[in-house]
Amino acid sequence: MTLWAGRLEGGPAAELWAFTASLDVDRRMAGDDVAGSRAHVRGLARAGLLSEEEAGALLAALDTVVDELEAGTFAFAATDEDVHTAVERRVTELAGPVGGRLHTGRSRNDQVATDLRLWAKRELAGVAERVLMLQRVLLERAEAAGETYLPGYTHLQRAQPVLLAHHLLAHGWALARDVDRLVDTRRRLDVSPLGAGALAGSSLPLDPVATAADLGFAGAFDNSLDAVSDRDFVAEALFDLALLGVHLSRIGEEVVLWSSAEFGFLRLDDAWATGSSMLPQKKNPDVAELARGKSGRLIGHLTALLVTLKGLPLAYNRDLQEDKEPLFDAVEQVNLALAALAGLLATATFDAGRMAAAADAPETAAAAVDLAEWLVAAGMPFRDAHHVVAGLVRDASAGASLAELVAAHPQLGPEAAVVLEPGAAVRRRTTAGGAGPAPVAEQMERFRARVALDRGRLSE
Repeated sequence: MTLWAGRLEGGPAAELWAFTASLDVDRRMAGDDVAGSRAHVRGLARAGLLSEEEAGALLAALDTVVDELEAGTFAFAATDEDVHTAVERRVTELAGPVGGRLHTGRSRNDQVATDLRLWAKRELAGVAERVLMLQRVLLERAEAAGETYLPGYTHLQRAQPVLLAHHLLAHGWALARDVDRLVDTRRRLDVSPLGAGALAGSSLPLDPVATAADLGFAGAFDNSLDAVSDRDFVAEALFDLALLGVHLSRIGEEVVLWSSAEFGFLRLDDAWATGSSMLPQKKNPDVAELARGKSGRLIGHLTALLVTLKGLPLAYNRDLQEDKEPLFDAVEQVNLALAALAGLLATATFDAGRMAAAADAPETAAAAVDLAEWLVAAGMPFRDAHHVVAGLVRDASAGASLAELVAAHPQLGPEAAVVLEPGAAVRRRTTAGGAGPAPVAEQMERFRARVALDRGRLSE
């Protein structure tokens, strides 16, 4: 029996049931639904709407439901429209007629909003923990990279050499912003809707503030209409997850490039690569490609929810049933991607020789800006210095040796040609936050401290 069967004669049409039932999606909130029901029962007892005996019977039945859920023995029925119906049905089977009091003063509208906030609060913390796991891998690989350097790129063209540690930490800092967003979203969603009812509260002497505290929320709703219709937190979470997915996609793209024969900067461990069904020689970076590919799915989830929300009048509308599936899937896919990329990066082998050879290749003139800055230090305006060095690079591209051209140039000479020696350019990067050894060592300490700080924020 549905929670609304008393209003309508007969049963729902099969096609209506197939279209509207949400149990397959929202059953993962069963534990959260039980938590909300426990707090609601205690609130009803405090209000004198349940006797001590009745509250005890309902709480005991809810305890049994938890045991069955954890053991995997909870039997969902074909007549369960959603997880709320399933829990209330089972409680009534266990507790008898008093089960009919479980829904006193409560609507599915405030019930599902409460369940989803509890779920999101917990699961977003879990995502953030997995981001920290990937950050720790990046930090460990950066620490182990030492003085290994490679070309930095703009427009996918070799630009200036950077330490490998600097490159890895660049991804780490982007992930730190993801953690920050997840923590902030959790802070904003930490509000209990329980007690808002269908949209206008209740005539019964309920105490939403006490119930919110019972559930571990930071506070209770201010406006009952807003409480049941607000899905800002879902949209925020989906944005956080979509942008996190974009950052993982960028890591994936670089793994794809770096592991190719054309780059050769990285070799995948066999456990984190796949083969080809036709080509025996292939070793494919499928993890990286899927991390890249799933970002589109995550962006789609955000777009779909925003389109759903944009035209809804207050308060609750059944359209809001579409909030959970994209959120559940986004969390699941991001968690899988984070774990897989952490494993891939932890076991990959970097080819320091191949990286250095690419960074030091004469034809790339990666130290050209250092030559211009050499002239600037001698008093020449940068625009003029840029023009002089660009001319030398142009001449070198026609077949001459850039080092010889620099050594012979009256405003540069042999001392300036030293900056073209292997590894010299990256060692010259000294400004804070830059790619050279000294600033990267300082940056690594700041990053290590940031990861520790965020770990503490998640444990609060």
